[in-house]
Amino acid sequence: MKSTYKEVKSDILAKIVKGDWGPGDLVPNEVDLALTYGCARATVNRAMRELADDGIIERRRKAGTRVRMTPVRQARFDIPVIRDEIEEKGSKYRYSLVSREVDVAPDWLRARIQLPVNGKALHLVCMHYADGIPYEHEDRWINLSALPAAEDADFTKDCPTEWLVATIPFSKAEINFSAGLADQKLSDYLDCSVGDPVFSAERSTWWEGDAVTYVRLSYRPGYRLTTRY
Repeated sequence: MKSTYKEVKSDILAKIVKGDWGPGDLVPNEVDLALTYGCARATVNRAMRELADDGIIERRRKAGTRVRMTPVRQARFDIPVIRDEIEEKGSKYRYSLVSREVDVAPDWLRARIQLPVNGKALHLVCMHYADGIPYEHEDRWINLSALPAAEDADFTKDCPTEWLVATIPFSKAEINFSAGLADQKLSDYLDCSVGDPVFSAERSTWWEGDAVTYVRLSYRPGYRLTTRY
């Protein structure tokens, strides 16, 4: 049976951890590894790319691949789907579209994600619930120049994140986390008191240089963020 890329990646990583290939050592080329593992070169290539992305090895054209002298630790963030997050906690998920409007992107948004002057954007405000209790308030803008299909998408049933993940990839992402105090509007949405501490995450994504979306996600007091890498 041919090895999968996950098996190849796991075995190479094991060799590095055990010291078979130490820091700075040259790793066999993809052709030789493909013969060793009885798989296609493309399978080895994918495993090596992931190890390079994880900061374990360093690949240089014409110089080969070496084990990094000092592995690079990187926090890796996927675009989270709130439905999955809530259901993994054993709670019942519910989504509601609060408002939807197409408008010229405001100046602060154009400056933040480099939108064209007079460019139009779709502004969505949504709520996500866990067992009927407010869980996340979503304030999102989608650049219609980059993704015109969003204007006709039905967001009354599908939440924007799920639609975006299924529709377009991203080549660059920027994520900011902050703590603040709930104002009257946010306290009404999250069913908390004005002045209560709230956790917020701002996320912007681009695809090949074009801004796709900016979203501000706010969570009621008690929310806890967990990430793994």
